[in-house]
Amino acid sequence: MREKHIVGLDLGTTKIACIVAQVGDTGAAEVVGVGITPSHGLRRGVVTDLEEAADSIRAAVDEAEHGAGIKVEEVYTGIAGDHIRSMNSKGVVAISRPNREITQDDINRVIEQAKAISIPLDREIVHIIPQEFIVDDERGIRNPAGMAGMKLEVEVHIVTGAATSALNIYKSVEKAGLVVKGLVLQPLASSYAVLEPEEKELGVVLVDIGGGTTDVAIFYNGSIRESFVIGLGGINVTNDIAFGLRTPRTCAEEIKKKKGVALTSMANKSLIEVSGVGGRGKREIKKEELANIIELRIEEIFAIVHKRIEESGFADLLPGGVVLTGGTAKMPGIDRLGEDIFGLPVKIGVPKGVEGLDDSIRDPIHATGIGLILHGIYNEQEMGRVVGERRPFNRFIEKIKRWFTE
Repeated sequence: MREKHIVGLDLGTTKIACIVAQVGDTGAAEVVGVGITPSHGLRRGVVTDLEEAADSIRAAVDEAEHGAGIKVEEVYTGIAGDHIRSMNSKGVVAISRPNREITQDDINRVIEQAKAISIPLDREIVHIIPQEFIVDDERGIRNPAGMAGMKLEVEVHIVTGAATSALNIYKSVEKAGLVVKGLVLQPLASSYAVLEPEEKELGVVLVDIGGGTTDVAIFYNGSIRESFVIGLGGINVTNDIAFGLRTPRTCAEEIKKKKGVALTSMANKSLIEVSGVGGRGKREIKKEELANIIELRIEEIFAIVHKRIEESGFADLLPGGVVLTGGTAKMPGIDRLGEDIFGLPVKIGVPKGVEGLDDSIRDPIHATGIGLILHGIYNEQEMGRVVGERRPFNRFIEKIKRWFTE
């Protein structure tokens, strides 16, 4: 059996994870190597120090290579940050040939027409994702190739990012000795790993709470309809704990992971030992004091997400509810708090779709990394197709490469 390897590189604010999967001819993926290192040189999805970011990437990749027993050369990586913007657009073309058959050229033309929008010079299109095609007013068509019609329309979701932010991601990966094979919006990548097809059909919101940002994507009728990034995440919870309890950030992070809960009502009356700042002695605080700090910040994040959902117009079209993923989604009680804020059913999204290693990979913290692998498998299986995300993305990457070369 011919086997190949696909690598997902998750560039987070608090950690960098490199996941190597072995993929057979059937498309089945098995994780054979994982490397996780603290993240340096990145903040809220944006590279702040090229050298530090490259060193962190190289450390994670080295660890993954050691486990997988291969040399990693190409990676699929994510892009996030509060510079990400999205919008929906439409395109329409006439089918003029005598038999009225819609060809791939027509599909390409209508997508090109839909992307003919005005964007600032400092921004670039990252994804153009067709939501549905319309043939002579018949909606809900996924692939119109071969159909007959006089008019072809498309509705697309367009994601844009700051050109320099994307370029710096590319440069940091290149500096680590790797080639970026695919750059994917992080909530889109996570959706491949944690959402079921029926959830996307019915209507669902994915909320990926990372270290520095919270990435959100709304799906309906099988397609992404809205996406946005909020510049708040798990690191803000840690900072609140450090400030509120007057303890170093490293201690605050440890307390959050070991003792934190998202609802004050879940905290018992026990005491927690907290280290002081600058060598000051330890003291004890009530667990409910810690829980109150955590609840206030997560409630704020959820309130912002809820407001954006209401503004999207899809609030009443989400029977699939909300799926929480990312490292902060492991916080006990966060699903119950989410149900209170969103007024929708909430569940924790655990990545699936790959085998191998142990249960440690089936962790919300790896949603983006596993999703990048699944995106890579799909991308390479559909190498000859231009419908969907791949073609505009490839032009974007080629432009990034030209900038880097120049």
